Amino acid sequence: MSTIDRRQEPADARGRRAAPSRDEVESLVLVPLVAILAALALGAIGMLATGVDLPTTGRALAALAAGSVGSVGALSETLTAAAPLTLAGLGIALGFRAGLFNIGAEGQMLVGGMAAVLVGFAAAGLPAWIHLPLALAAAMAAGGLWGGVAGWLRAATGAHEVISTIMLNFVALRLVDYLLRSGLFRSPGRSDPVSQSIAPSAELPRLLAWLDPNLRVHAGVLLALAMVVLMSWLLFRTKLGFEFRAAGASPSAAHYAGIRTGAAIVAAMTLAGALAGLAGANQILGVLGRATPAFSSNLGFTAIAVALLGRSHPVGVLLAGLLFGALEAGGRQMQVSAGVSVDLVAIIQALIVAFIAAPVIVRTALGWAFPARPRPPVAAARHPIDRNGAVP
Repeated sequence: MSTIDRRQEPADARGRRAAPSRDEVESLVLVPLVAILAALALGAIGMLATGVDLPTTGRALAALAAGSVGSVGALSETLTAAAPLTLAGLGIALGFRAGLFNIGAEGQMLVGGMAAVLVGFAAAGLPAWIHLPLALAAAMAAGGLWGGVAGWLRAATGAHEVISTIMLNFVALRLVDYLLRSGLFRSPGRSDPVSQSIAPSAELPRLLAWLDPNLRVHAGVLLALAMVVLMSWLLFRTKLGFEFRAAGASPSAAHYAGIRTGAAIVAAMTLAGALAGLAGANQILGVLGRATPAFSSNLGFTAIAVALLGRSHPVGVLLAGLLFGALEAGGRQMQVSAGVSVDLVAIIQALIVAFIAAPVIVRTALGWAFPARPRPPVAAARHPIDRNGAVP
């Protein structure tokens, strides 16, 4: 539409076009909300069905809420758990936008965390304003390189990224085991596979230490928020983001439009790996302080659910990361207060993902939440037709 046409367009028409449609609101907001409530309800039914009495079930759900948002300490644990999930989820969501199913966030987190811990103890003595950014940059570079390998294999040889990233996860897992037993990483005087501790100058500073030294929330939360803003800008305000989305929507159309889809695939996987590597650094520099076997605790796989629940939108990923962080933090409190296994939280997370992946189940089972819309009237024929059905 030309500039003159846009000036002549009524303001209310432009507003209607910019406003989200009802289908978009249902898909982005209502379906995830109903899926979460349905998963919690099924979790409660599961507790009752396995012999947990009603008061204990209610106490468990109350503990789940209290352990996630019921106090400053609970909020601290929720944010601490949400930060790596959000960072890794952003990387997976970026892959989804580019039409790539990146299963390798787990391996990318592992190599990123190992790079962070290496810089964290090997570069001790540097001032914090150099040491901490250097450790974060090393983690992003290692994770990006690990993800870029899968992207290059896809672009150059056609190897599907699902297969290659799964294999790279196994390679990363065993590589971490090997490195932790090597003299380069292993802590002096120990025979078990535990790395040296990072220097204090490489630690992510704790945000609420002035309030309570035991509150673990750290600057990784701010890092995750910055990445959400950066990814929103990259995907929806830059040429590179448009190329990612075009290649994901239709690779052939993007190719005919002059977009180098191979380069877009490699770039998307590299950026996704860098974000996952940053998630690994978040765990090492903000929580653990050193590396142990499988220190990522399968967060890279959980981040796939976060990206799906967030509909591959940076803001949605942030909200989903907070939800999953709250479930993780609240699940620990639920186990302590009500004696209900924390495995129930994993079941609830899986149910949420199942409902999100198959929204027809939610719409069919809970049809009252999605009232039917009246059909629009059939538009009258613009051109008259003659008796034989021909347009004059």
